[in-house]
Amino acid sequence: MKIIMKYIFIFAICTLMTPALAQLHIGVGIKIGPPVPVKEEVVTAKPYRNAVWIPGYHQWRLRYHRYFWVKGHWGRPPHARMVWVPGRWEQRNNEWVFYQGRWDNYRTEHR
Repeated sequence: MKIIMKYIFIFAICTLMTPALAQLHIGVGIKIGPPVPVKEEVVTAKPYRNAVWIPGYHQWRLRYHRYFWVKGHWGRPPHARMVWVPGRWEQRNNEWVFYQGRWDNYRTEHR
């Protein structure tokens, strides 16, 4: 009986923690600010019905100690009523932190 209760407890903890972990964002602190974003030309004709333009961004590559431009591309939402939330750079405590772009559930603040 103790073993069953132990597994029920572990399952309950994992179930409760999953939403919190789903919102976890990992950032890397960099002292050099990102360059001005590159202006990309977006092809207006969507390649398929649900296509969403995912804009490019500057990515810091530690190996080279500099930023590289990652081109934008067309993406497909993993589920209906999802929107693309672009990645962004934020300055915090004299460092620049990048928050990776992601698919998110559609809400009114994404309009």
